[in-house]
Amino acid sequence: MDTRPIIVGVDGSVDSERALRWAVEAARLRSAPLQVVHIQPYPASSRAAAEEEGTGDPVLDDLRAAAVAQSLPEVEFRGLSGLTEELLPALGDEGQLLVLGSRGRGGLAGLLLGSNGLACAARAACPVVVVPHPERGGTRRGPGGEDGGGASGGPAAERAGPQLTLGVEVSAEEHGAIGFAFAEASRRGAWLKVVSGYTWPMLMPASFEYAAAYETTQQEYEDALGTQLVDALAPHRVRHPGVDVEVQLRNADAVGQLVEASRAGELLVVARHARRFPVGRRLGSVAHAVLLHARCPVAVVPDAARADGGHGPPIV
Repeated sequence: MDTRPIIVGVDGSVDSERALRWAVEAARLRSAPLQVVHIQPYPASSRAAAEEEGTGDPVLDDLRAAAVAQSLPEVEFRGLSGLTEELLPALGDEGQLLVLGSRGRGGLAGLLLGSNGLACAARAACPVVVVPHPERGGTRRGPGGEDGGGASGGPAAERAGPQLTLGVEVSAEEHGAIGFAFAEASRRGAWLKVVSGYTWPMLMPASFEYAAAYETTQQEYEDALGTQLVDALAPHRVRHPGVDVEVQLRNADAVGQLVEASRAGELLVVARHARRFPVGRRLGSVAHAVLLHARCPVAVVPDAARADGGHGPPIV
């Protein structure tokens, strides 16, 4: 069993409170400790002086007294000082999961995702879960603006149990994301909707005008992709035989399919595919887009994440 903590970043905002509630449930499902982290931008010397005066960290002080944090047997409250965009992603080295709200206290109201969420999703060593702001349209709301569990009347409403959604690029090695999704579905007693998209006719450079690919029919191409997808899922289905799986492979934009599926899901899982740039990292286009538009929490899983939902070498 993974003994590393579930780490949640908080700042006193409504979004971070939602992230805390999600993290508490994740820690409970994993029987893992919870670490609640607040990063303050002023120097460490000022923080030490404040602690000597007994003022402490007001954000953490409020959360210590909150019932949601007291519902777990093992909770650590941790205050840090420094640059949030640097310290938050680094926390991924210490935890099995890093949870954030989509916007922090300093974010602009018109933004769907803050810079810290993007930085963590692109750079953290562990899977990162971003909990969306309740103002995103398209979901039914429960008490207090919480996601009510999906839109009514769709196929998901006809299946028993909650839905998790996994986005898969057939041509890529995504064992980390696939394993994470299966493990999470097993923990939550959920069924798993696997979504994959492709483009037809295939877009190829002019130099390949007479390539054999153009002699392939759409059905043959889709059948080949379907076989690859079945092979990619097979070892994970063996490891989690209790997870009911539905596969959706369509000639359609993957992002649009995933955002639509997120209306009825509890969690959307995608691989990171972070791309190196001359300065820093940037997310792959699918992960970036679903973080901006998904209606449910999104888990972005690094390529090197373990198939059991942690991080490290892939297990296949």
